[in-house]
Amino acid sequence: MRDHLLPRLFGFELLMAPYAICHLKLALEIGGANAGFAMPAGQRLGVFLTNTLEEAHESTAGPLFPYDIARESAEADAMKRDAPVMVVLGNPPYSGHSANKGPWIAGLLRGRDGADETGSYFHLDGAPLGERNPKWLNDDYVKFIRFAQWRIERTGEGVLGFVTNHSWLDNPTFWGMRKSLMDSFDEIRLLDLHGNAKKKERAPDGGKDENVFDIQQGVAIGLFVKRADGSRPARVFHADLWGAREAGPDGGKYGWLAANDMGTTAWTELAPQPPLYLFVPRDEALWDEYEAGAKLTDVFPVHSVGIVTARDRLAIQWSAEDVRRVAADFASRDAESARNAFSLGRDSNDWKVADAQQDVRDHPEPERHVAPVLYRPFDTRFTWYTGRAGGFIVRPRPKVMRHVLAGANLGLCVGRAGQVVGSNEWDVVFASRASSDLNLFRRGGNCLFPLYLYPAEGEEGFGKARAANLAPGFVEAAGAVLGLAFVPDGAGDLEATFGPEDVFHFIYAVLHSPEYRRRYAPFLKSDFPRVPLTGRAPFAALARLGRRLVALHTMEAEGDDAPAFPTAGSNRVEKVRYVPPEGVPPKDAAPGRVWINGAQSFEGVAPETWGFSIGGYRPAEKWLKDRKGRALDFADVARYRRLCAALAETPRIMARIDETIAAHGGWPLGR
Repeated sequence: MRDHLLPRLFGFELLMAPYAICHLKLALEIGGANAGFAMPAGQRLGVFLTNTLEEAHESTAGPLFPYDIARESAEADAMKRDAPVMVVLGNPPYSGHSANKGPWIAGLLRGRDGADETGSYFHLDGAPLGERNPKWLNDDYVKFIRFAQWRIERTGEGVLGFVTNHSWLDNPTFWGMRKSLMDSFDEIRLLDLHGNAKKKERAPDGGKDENVFDIQQGVAIGLFVKRADGSRPARVFHADLWGAREAGPDGGKYGWLAANDMGTTAWTELAPQPPLYLFVPRDEALWDEYEAGAKLTDVFPVHSVGIVTARDRLAIQWSAEDVRRVAADFASRDAESARNAFSLGRDSNDWKVADAQQDVRDHPEPERHVAPVLYRPFDTRFTWYTGRAGGFIVRPRPKVMRHVLAGANLGLCVGRAGQVVGSNEWDVVFASRASSDLNLFRRGGNCLFPLYLYPAEGEEGFGKARAANLAPGFVEAAGAVLGLAFVPDGAGDLEATFGPEDVFHFIYAVLHSPEYRRRYAPFLKSDFPRVPLTGRAPFAALARLGRRLVALHTMEAEGDDAPAFPTAGSNRVEKVRYVPPEGVPPKDAAPGRVWINGAQSFEGVAPETWGFSIGGYRPAEKWLKDRKGRALDFADVARYRRLCAALAETPRIMARIDETIAAHGGWPLGR
């Protein structure tokens, strides 16, 4: 105990209360297991009150510090810097908005350890990842993994065991992190405990899946081994644990974890492949086929995630008139009055009330700055848009959004990681004529790909021309496969020519193919979709179906199955509930009804329409629930009827898309 355990047992704790409790519980454990043991004079438990993620220094003692604080800090720094740590254990905090922003840990994440070079989570093979939104690489748990990896690397061998958020196993943002860990360790074993309520995870048998903790974020156990004489890259093993927390004869997840260890776990060895190096099992049989398609980011070079307002109650309004009124009121007040009037809370690093007010004052022309924004599927609202970052809108994404605000355009809205929205099927795709919100889909992640690019003021062609946002290499390849000439604007005749809008409509149809979504489901979970090229006849047929879908989804065409709204009343949305149809039509049939209050309902809404999902939302339900407490005007009623008609026709078109592909040889498309 004295010579071999205590000199090797260290702990770092940030908060005073758990720091004190840790000392107490360790003392009781040591004394209980070793009757009569007494701590040697001058020796202490190696648990220190310190921030793990701050850089270790030679000494932090100084004349302003009491002696005990100075000694605590100095001894903690010595442990961080010099101790040959071989085992690191913990359950680090998960916080995407990390408060640990010190330069040392930030540098370590990027491959800098003072003057020394080390592994980077933001680079791969020396090149930047190119991630446009690498925010989640700054999560606290990621920083703790990087610290532990660095500490074991300094020792030369060791074991790391952490319970963490499980998102890093397959989220595309973390590919540099996964590769770095493979390069550092010899063996990695990952037990995914699932339980992600945010993703609405269910067990493979359809049963419930619960978290081992009282949190919504799914978790995983990671075990990492580095041997002094090991070989790299690491062998990676994976296992899943699904089900209830405590249930059944085996006691659920708790019972299984108590009864099993590494030796009794049914591990599956993975072979993580570039570029993503995923740490989850994936059926690779169709990968070569899927990879032959063109990735959306390579088809549409100019793209960006959607706008972020940070203050939706202020920045997003129901109508253009509401925006004008709110913006004028907001700008006319002093900062504290505006903060209170609009419930804005405290300022943050990237958004301040005074800056937002000044942005409105500096851009006073409503006719130029009131703009539509696709807020949720089928739900276009309005905002005050100037393009100034940190102004009224915290992240306006002007390099992309200006193109959909400059003139007639069409945008493809796609989510990168399809599994995060909680749908059983990949459904993170929609069309827009306006700018779009980052949170267009449930849990965010919407990326906008505009079809046309407009020259900015001062650029050649300003006010006259627009160009297709299609990569020249893709256009050339498509023309060669189709045997058609490319027209730079609009649509072709699909007999001798094809245009940008034909490409857009073809892609939109493919992404709505149920068989495409099933066939490539494992790959659609982890990155932007890829779209294959095909021959002239299937391309033309699919482009026509895609055109109809786009017209329905942008509300430019009416479907045939709009529900009735027969009863007069207040039109106030009080409690939204759906009653499915009853009886056998046409005799004694009662249509499906969507009730908005005790007296009024939309009637003729099929269960398939009510339950149809886009981006993790059911638009027929969400559109109404978002208007709870409001009275629907004539335009609102008309829009909801068109929304339901569009949702009713969409699955029929999706079935025709699959029928069309089957009639032209089936999958793989373009073989």
